[in-house]
Amino acid sequence: MNNKEAAILPKLRRILEGLGENIKYARLRRKYNAEQVSERANISRNTLWQIEKGSPSVSMGAYAQVLFVLGLEKDIELLGKDDVLGRKLQDAELKVSERAPKQKKKSNND
Repeated sequence: MNNKEAAILPKLRRILEGLGENIKYARLRRKYNAEQVSERANISRNTLWQIEKGSPSVSMGAYAQVLFVLGLEKDIELLGKDDVLGRKLQDAELKVSERAPKQKKKSNND
């Protein structure tokens, strides 16, 4: 395994560390030891330890395997689901190519 860590911003590092902490607490609440989770996720105990520390060098697949073992795989589906910023940017660039036709007013004689 490559020992070189990816260079990431401090804010993202804190987010990953929080994710790792949440994964660790989820494991402990379920009363699973590290060996059980790593075996079921088909990863080494060291990789699980790195995940629980929030290491950016661990693959997304390994994180997903651990979440699956803990029964939290549905949480992955929530990532990026409600993209508020993306929708605002998309709406800002919408152009109206032509206007809808004006509706004719109904006369009282009709």
